[in-house]
Amino acid sequence: MTTATLDRPAVRRGAPATTGSVVTGIGVTAPNGLGTEAWWAATLRGESGIRPVTRFDASRYPVRIAGEVPGFVDEEHLPSRLLPQTDRVTRLSLTAAKEALDDSGSEPSALPEYGAGVVTASSAGGFEFGQRELQALWSKGGQHVSAYQSFAWFYAVNTGQISIRHGLRGSSGVVVAEQAGGLDALAHARRQIRKGARLMVTGGVDSALCPWGWAAHLAAGELSRVTDPARAYLPFDAEARGHVVGEGGALFVLESAPAAHERDAHVYGAFTGYAATFDGPGTPRLADAARLALADAGVRPDEIDVVFADAAGARAADRAEAEALAALFGPRGVAVTAPKSMTGRLLAGGASLDVAAALLSLRDQVIPPTTGTTEPASDCPVDLVTTARETGVRHALALARGRGGFNSAAVLSAV
Repeated sequence: MTTATLDRPAVRRGAPATTGSVVTGIGVTAPNGLGTEAWWAATLRGESGIRPVTRFDASRYPVRIAGEVPGFVDEEHLPSRLLPQTDRVTRLSLTAAKEALDDSGSEPSALPEYGAGVVTASSAGGFEFGQRELQALWSKGGQHVSAYQSFAWFYAVNTGQISIRHGLRGSSGVVVAEQAGGLDALAHARRQIRKGARLMVTGGVDSALCPWGWAAHLAAGELSRVTDPARAYLPFDAEARGHVVGEGGALFVLESAPAAHERDAHVYGAFTGYAATFDGPGTPRLADAARLALADAGVRPDEIDVVFADAAGARAADRAEAEALAALFGPRGVAVTAPKSMTGRLLAGGASLDVAAALLSLRDQVIPPTTGTTEPASDCPVDLVTTARETGVRHALALARGRGGFNSAAVLSAV
C-alpha cells in the first residue's frame, strides 16, 4: 500500500470536463469507520465492522451480529434541538451530509435561491423512532407519543432535515428501491443537474438495528445464521449462507461540471453512466442494467477497470451476478470487489458506499478488497480482489439489486 492510500493526496482541481455531473464532496458513516478517510483507510486494510449487536439485546434472536457504526455520539454531531425529533438514521444522514458539503468547499447560500436541492434513498425510514413511539402508545397511551412521530419515521425525513439544516431549497425527493436506491438517488440528482440545478446533495443512508427492524430483517429469510463474524457473509463463496445487515452509507455533493470548474473545486470523479431495469418472471435483468449504464457513459466493457458487485452472499444470487458479469466481460474478465463484506449490506446505504469506494479508487488508483472469501466458488467465475490491488483505475462500474426485482448500475469515471 502506498502512502497515498492513507494520507490524502492532492486532489484534481479545475476538472477539464465541460459538461455532465461531477462529485465534489463525500461524507461517510460506516460500520468500519466514521468519516470518509477513516472508513477508506480501514477498508484498504481489510478491517471489518461486523461484530455482535450492541444497540439492543439480540441474545434471544437466531442472528446476533451486524455492522454498527462505531463511536457515533449523537451530541457531538448534532445540535441539541434536533435530538428529540430525529431517528438514528437521520442523525447519521445529517452527519454524512455535513461532511460532504464541508469536503466540497461549496457555499449553497451563495447560489441562487433554488439552485441546490437534495435527493436521498431510504428503505426503512426512522424505524427505531417509530418503535419507541409505538411502545409508548400501547404501554402509556396516545398522550405520551411524540409529536415528532408524524414525520421522524418517514423515509423522506432524511431529505427534509438535510434540506432544512443547510438551506437547500431546490428540487428535493426520495427514492425507495432497497439496495438499488443508493444508485437511483444519484441518477435523480443528475437529472436535476441537467435541468439546471447547480448542486445536489444525494446518496443513501439506512439504519434499522432495533427489535422492530430486526424482525423485518429476519422475516425476509436472507440473513446468515453463521455466528462467526468473519465467516457469516461470504460473497461468491461456495460456503455463502446469506448476508449480514448493517447501518450507514454515504452522501455526496453532485455538481454540474461547469459549476465545479468555475469555482476551481476538487473533483473526485464524474457520474457518467446509469441505468435501471426490473426483473421479469424468472428473468433477471442485472446484465441489461450494466450494459445500458455503459452505453450511457459511452464506455466499452474493456474500458471498465473494476466492478463493485452487489454481492448478495447467497449462492443462487451470487451465481446469477457472476453469470451476468461473465456475459458482459468474459469469465474473470474484470476485477470484481465487494467491500461491503466488511460492513454488511446497508440497504439504501450499500450502493452509495460502493460509489464512495469507486470514487476513492479513482483518486488513489487502488481497488479495495473483499474480505472473508478467499476463493470464489467454481460456478462464480469472477476475478475477485481479496487484498488491496494497486492498479490503474479509469472507469468503475457499481451494481445493485433491490428486493423485489430492482436492478441499478452506475459508471464512475476519472476526470
